[in-house]
Amino acid sequence: MEKAILGKKIGMTQVFDEDGRVIPVTVIEAGPCTVVQKKTVDNDGYSAVQVGFATKKEKNVSKPQKGHFDKAKVEYKRFLRELKLDNADALNVGDEIKVDVFAAGDRIDVTGTSKGKGFAGTIKRWGTHRGPMSHGSHYHRGPGSLGACSTPSKVMKGKKLPGHMGVEKITIQNLDVVKIDTEKNLLLVKGAVPGPKGGLVVVRNTVKA
Repeated sequence: MEKAILGKKIGMTQVFDEDGRVIPVTVIEAGPCTVVQKKTVDNDGYSAVQVGFATKKEKNVSKPQKGHFDKAKVEYKRFLRELKLDNADALNVGDEIKVDVFAAGDRIDVTGTSKGKGFAGTIKRWGTHRGPMSHGSHYHRGPGSLGACSTPSKVMKGKKLPGHMGVEKITIQNLDVVKIDTEKNLLLVKGAVPGPKGGLVVVRNTVKA
């Protein structure tokens, strides 16, 4: 990828363009991200950088993490992610990636973790139809038939059944960058991005350009 950055979803608001049209935007606090470790082709077989985002108190850092950050001589970070950037060879440990790597008009992909919905039935989780609600029907919101009887005598894998919903890795592709604020490290993205307020997101240049 050409460029990427870690960020925190702040929430949604709206801005106006030059023609006075309302644009719904998601505000992301993007960076600054510090390079904590550098992966090279000679040592690791590939080129990438490990970046950290959001400071963390020393008392909340485990001993292995503390040694990792102390070796790099950088601040303790809450989130660590590895990015395979095109310019990874040009970056060094301690360098910062800031929001100005993006500009208004860029197209981006945003990856986040969706909100958790808990245990959900098939109607909420998969959008299945319910049964009749009157005239003596005793079947309303059940999962329905589960499969054949003697053959194959089991529920086939992939059957849409009740279960845990949400908390999944989701990527929204081809979003527009409406505006950036380099002083406050803010990125305004047209439309919605996955995850709750305060959730970690990874912003990359789009693969659909």
